[in-house]
Formats: sequence, structure tokens, C-alpha cells
Amino acid sequence: MTESSPGKRAPGRGLAPVATLSRRDAAANEIRRSIVLGHVKPGEKLTEIQMAEWLNVSRPTVREALNQVVQEGLVIQEPYRGLRVASMDDTSLIDLARTRMALDMLAIDGILADTSGRRWEVVEEGWRQYKQMAFDTDPFVQHAGHLSFHESIWAASENAMLLKLWPVTRAHMTLALAQDQAIRQDPERAYHVHEVLMGVLRSGDREAIKAALEEHTMHSVKELLELLTTKENQ
Repeated sequence: MTESSPGKRAPGRGLAPVATLSRRDAAANEIRRSIVLGHVKPGEKLTEIQMAEWLNVSRPTVREALNQVVQEGLVIQEPYRGLRVASMDDTSLIDLARTRMALDMLAIDGILADTSGRRWEVVEEGWRQYKQMAFDTDPFVQHAGHLSFHESIWAASENAMLLKLWPVTRAHMTLALAQDQAIRQDPERAYHVHEVLMGVLRSGDREAIKAALEEHTMHSVKELLELLTTKENQ
């Protein structure tokens, strides 16, 4: 198959042909985009032939790209069953929220322990970047900004284990946010809830921050589950 430069998006679930340079990374990014935007659904099977056709790249290139997103946890490789988009059930979504709460507070404790303000500035920079991306016309950029802001909180803590755990956490958050985005694509709402959270973070009050994180994380996932249940019953 001939690999061509990007053009208009083809009918293949909103995926666009990728550029010649960095073909593997470009293909992997298009696969991530298709998952985030719901062009490929949780649990859906993927094949090299199918993806190579959609992306207009060679099978070896798409194989490398798929291996990359498998390592990230966005795609699952099952023996004798092939590849499928990872999915999260209700229990997994709740478990992710609870785990994030515990790890977010670990990060907050690291930030609050720094009296120089250096760690806090990392969070402020994360917030500045999020504000620039929150209303981008591309929902994938909005998604990236959202994740980047939360990553900045973990990075600011300078906790080595949190940094090692971030990639797998990011993958699970991506899957959860993809489900959320499929139901309520609302940049205004997303910005508002993060603006409220940032305001409480700036207070430096640990208990207030804990309560705000619980509202931000646990309330959001419970709200999502209610919306998913309503959609299923329609």
C-alpha cells in the first residue's frame, strides 16, 4: 500500500491518512483520536488490514502504531482473539475515581510540603495551558488539555512513583473521558468545573482541596454512570 500525505478525512471512522514523516507516531495519534472521539467504540475489534486501509499506511506501520497504543492500554491484545478497543464497565469507572482520589491527594501533599512555591508554579503553568486548549475547535485538543492539567498536579509533586503511574492512569482516564465526551461534549461545563477546582487548589487548604477533588472526581463519575444508564434505557 502506498503511504500518502494527509488530506481530507476518509470514511473510515473519521481517521485521516497520515503524513510520510513519523508515520508510526502519526498513525498512533490518529488511533488515539478515533478512540477519544468515539469513531471506534469500546470493545470494537481492530485489524491491521482494516486500520491500514483507513489510515492509508502500510501494515507494518499500522502494526507498530497498534503495538504502541496496546502498551498504553487503549487497545487490548487477546490471544487467539486479536485486538479490541479497551473498555471500562461501571465498576472500573468507580475504581478509577477512587484510585485517582488517593493518588491526587498524595500529589497535593507533595505540593503543599514545598514552601518555596516552585512546585505550585508547575500547577499554575498546567492551568495556563489548559485555558489555552479548553475551547479549541478540535475536541481532541480539549481532551489533551484536560489530561495535561491533571498531569501537571502529579508532576508538581515530584513524586517519582506518581510519574511512573501516570501513563497507565492517563490511558484509563482517556477511556473514561471518551465515554463522557460521547454523551456530553460540553467545553463550557468542563472549563467551569476545572476553574472551581483550581480556585480551591489555590487556597492551600488541604481539607477543602480533598473535598473539592472528591466532588470533581467522584461526583463526575457518578453523574456519568447515571447518564449512561439513562442512555441505555432510552
